[in-house]
Amino acid sequence: MGKNKEVIANAPLGRILKNLGAKRVSDGALKVFAKVLMEKADEIAEHAVKMALHAKRKTVKESDIKLAAKKY
Repeated sequence: MGKNKEVIANAPLGRILKNLGAKRVSDGALKVFAKVLMEKADEIAEHAVKMALHAKRKTVKESDIKLAAKKY
């Protein structure tokens, strides 16, 4: 699995939660939310890359991502 670095900014994560009804979101909640999202993103990306390689392609396509996301 890839290296799980924080690449999602807190502001969009906070907006996601607030758009779903949260009045306030703690820094700890944002940190855990980012970690969980990145772990799922890594799983989806890894599966999509494997599908592209299996198809003998170097390019990951939209369809690879969509199929990989359905698995999770």
